[in-house]
Amino acid sequence: MLAKLLFLPNTKRSLGTRPISIAFLLLRIAVGLIFVSHGWHKILAPMSWMPEGSSVPGFFQALGALAEFGGGIALMLGALTPLVSLGFICTMIGAIAFHIARGEGFQVWELAFSYLLLSIVFLFTGPGRYSFDAFMNDKFRR
Repeated sequence: MLAKLLFLPNTKRSLGTRPISIAFLLLRIAVGLIFVSHGWHKILAPMSWMPEGSSVPGFFQALGALAEFGGGIALMLGALTPLVSLGFICTMIGAIAFHIARGEGFQVWELAFSYLLLSIVFLFTGPGRYSFDAFMNDKFRR
């Protein structure tokens, strides 16, 4: 059941109309590009992209880099959307906690908060009709 939820989301849920699916396609591409651009420099040095002296272990830095870069590509394709969304949610919660722990105000972590909310939307709605997930869903449900 869990594998079905993570790998074959209900891509038709509340996204049945063509305009809404096109809007979700455009939103997925835009958000995916943003994550890829944020993850690009991190993926080049995955274990050490955070500021020197950071208490975040290299393993978790690498997970964040992979979530942003690889997840961004997957989101643009609409592939593994629930799993990618969970990765983004964990990464953005970590980013928000990092900034709050440093005493930084909302204006510093508001972007991570916005990405967190978008990731929650994708988790609950799925990627829409025009996605790899929808293609695989149709193929395996026949």
